[in-house]
Order: sequence, then structure tokens, then C-alpha cells
Amino acid sequence: METLVKRNSLLPLLPTSNFIDDLFSRDIFDWTDRNFSSIGSNLPSVNLKETDTKLQVELAAPGMKKEDFKVEIDNNTLLISSEKEEEKEESRKKDNYLRKEFNYQSFFRSFTLPEYIDENKIQANYKDGILHVEIAKKEGSKKKSSKTIAIE
Repeated sequence: METLVKRNSLLPLLPTSNFIDDLFSRDIFDWTDRNFSSIGSNLPSVNLKETDTKLQVELAAPGMKKEDFKVEIDNNTLLISSEKEEEKEESRKKDNYLRKEFNYQSFFRSFTLPEYIDENKIQANYKDGILHVEIAKKEGSKKKSSKTIAIE
């Protein structure tokens, strides 16, 4: 459950300044925000879809290669992770110049899968910056239909 925060402008005579309000009223230790881009994380966005025959996961991760990903199923949980390390070095002896840069990216996403998936029929591919994972459903299994319960 999220905490409700009342935000009052610090300078009521001037136009409301969201930046100043956020600076003094936001809890910087509140990590419950599900929009990780607002806290500067590189956690990729995911689309989840379900059809009659399969579950589909689309994970947005541009600039990567298929070798950068690890996709596993463990105890009915889909695990998608990546670790990518880059190091660049540039030097010019003539100018006594040396520049070294490195970059490290990693993420981990997990999704609990329903009991009716077929762990033996999973496909994954990476195309146009999106990792696509398709998990087939077991033959003869149907998703239970939703039912509205009357309140007495």
C-alpha cells in the first residue's frame, strides 16, 4: 500500500513548483515506485500477453545482443537476466594522452508462471531491441474463466 502525501507549494504566491515540492516531500528511500525509470534504473520494460495457446513476454532492451541474455525457468518462475561489460581504452603517446572508460549493465526480472504452461515448449529470440519469449500452454488446459460473485 502506498503512503498518501499531501503536497503544499512552498511558495504559495508563485506558480506551483513541482521540483521544489518533490525535493522536500519525496521520500528518497521509498523504493516501492514501480516506474524504475523515474529513479534512473536501467530495468527494462516488459509486456506480458496471454492467448489461448501461449504466454508471451516482450522485454525492451535495445543495444544488446542475444548472447547478453540468460533465460531460465526454475520452480515455475521465468527468470530473465543480463550482464554486459564494456571497456574502451584510447591512448596517444605523442600527446601523453590516455583515456579509459568502462560500462557495466545488469538487470534481473522474474515472473511467476501459471501451472498450465508447458516447460518443454519455450522459444526465445531477440530482434529489433526486443527479447521475445513464448511459452506454450499444456494441451487441453484452459484458463479458468472469471466469475463475478454477488455480495449479499
